[in-house]
Amino acid sequence: MIIVNTETIPGKRIVEVKGLVQGNTVRAKNVGRDIAASFKNLVGGELKGYTELLVESRREAVARMIAQAEQLQANAIVNVRFATSSITSGAAELYAYGTAVTVVDDYSQGV
Repeated sequence: MIIVNTETIPGKRIVEVKGLVQGNTVRAKNVGRDIAASFKNLVGGELKGYTELLVESRREAVARMIAQAEQLQANAIVNVRFATSSITSGAAELYAYGTAVTVVDDYSQGV
């Protein structure tokens, strides 16, 4: 599966648009990360617990988006975007979306 945040893929030609695909996950903060983050706020620096939480969330949302694209028999997802939103105090959603397409090699471009 090819996944890009551009509208086209160099050397490929879109032959069919399958439609919008999306994946999301809602994650809550945990007490251990909150305590570590509150200490880090005093001295500054990266909040590694939250960074890890976002990385996990992004992975899960992308995996769900890919699963939808595979159900549509797409072989690529173009124009991929991410969005976040606060659901409630202490919980947030990470949302990934893009357009599932079928691409083929574009031999007219000398590839």
